[in-house]
Amino acid sequence: MTDALGWRCKLAVLVPSTNTVVQPEFDAMRPEGVTNHISRIRIPNMPLESDADFQLLVERIAAAQLEAVDSAMSCEPDHIVLGISVETFWGGLAASRTLKQELEEHTGLEVTLGAEACAAAFAQLGVKRIAVLTPYFPVGDRNVRAFFEESGYEVARITGLKCGSPTLIAHVAPQALRAAAEALDGDDVDAVIQVGTNLAMARLAAQMEAERGKPILAINACIYWHALRRNGIADRLVGWGSLLLHH
Repeated sequence: MTDALGWRCKLAVLVPSTNTVVQPEFDAMRPEGVTNHISRIRIPNMPLESDADFQLLVERIAAAQLEAVDSAMSCEPDHIVLGISVETFWGGLAASRTLKQELEEHTGLEVTLGAEACAAAFAQLGVKRIAVLTPYFPVGDRNVRAFFEESGYEVARITGLKCGSPTLIAHVAPQALRAAAEALDGDDVDAVIQVGTNLAMARLAAQMEAERGKPILAINACIYWHALRRNGIADRLVGWGSLLLHH
């Protein structure tokens, strides 16, 4: 017998304890037979006013991560998903690969990381030159740019919203996200990518993609697509943009 509800795949999803967007967005995308099991990385909802504050936040996520990983393992998942964005970009491509390797060695399972999933999405869609929307301070934006450029993609421009705390990232309204993405878009880019898993942009990105005729990508859709495809689940999920219609 397999799991009664997760008979195709059980995903252990790690999110910061301040994150209120990954769980509902992933559950809305979930195909039949796949289940999402959230493990929360305990961090404070600290004020963010500077690069130094943002650096400290990243350090606190990293310090608390393994406790959440080990908690998730007791449900015997098939795959680990990091529903965290910034940590997977931090330090660029080499550091991201090291993080993936360490987590896979620790758990014995394959791991999906946000940064890697975005790059895989670009490769799938033929994207080379991008504009990037983040909720971060400049230090976070620099790490995102470094990862993408080291992965072979050209970053034309990047906008960080400098959200005032981890939970306030989820308070950014759709109108503000739309305006920021529209300002980033242009004839000189193949796609706009939104990173920061606590920004609620997955459905909006799909709407904007249909309107603008080019990939407008939300990191949560990229992550979930990557995790499903890595586990041989090729369901076409309508309403989440062109990526989730691709095998």
